[in-house]
Amino acid sequence: MKVILKQDVKNIGKKDEIHEVSDGYARNFLFPRGLAAAADAGALNVARTKSEAQAHHAAEALAQAQAMAAKVEGKTVTLKAKGGASGRLFGKITAKDVADGLAKVVGADIDKRKVDLERDIKDFGTFTAVIKLHAGVSATFKVKVEEL
Repeated sequence: MKVILKQDVKNIGKKDEIHEVSDGYARNFLFPRGLAAAADAGALNVARTKSEAQAHHAAEALAQAQAMAAKVEGKTVTLKAKGGASGRLFGKITAKDVADGLAKVVGADIDKRKVDLERDIKDFGTFTAVIKLHAGVSATFKVKVEEL
């Protein structure tokens, strides 16, 4: 019997997948617990439409990430901070500071969790940073820290 899973089921599959299971397993275990629904023509059509919509949204997200990567690639973000005479900062530059500076340069909101700094920025100078926008889509940019 073909069923459409409503939830992840161990050893069977993940939510919204269509699987062939034995009749008894479907009637006695999956259906009473609300884990699956029978895969009739209407349900198959709904599942197919849902998977096409997910694929479309994933493609849109990838295109947006690639467009943002093109905007960010090679840019330089200049940040000003207070520091001592030895060239060390009072504190450090965080990913949030870099994300805010990058948002001003690019003109779009940037999530601080997507910014990856090579190491903590505790000195004045120029550093390399990477922003990971999507699986497999990232962009490299420079962070320039100047004295305030």
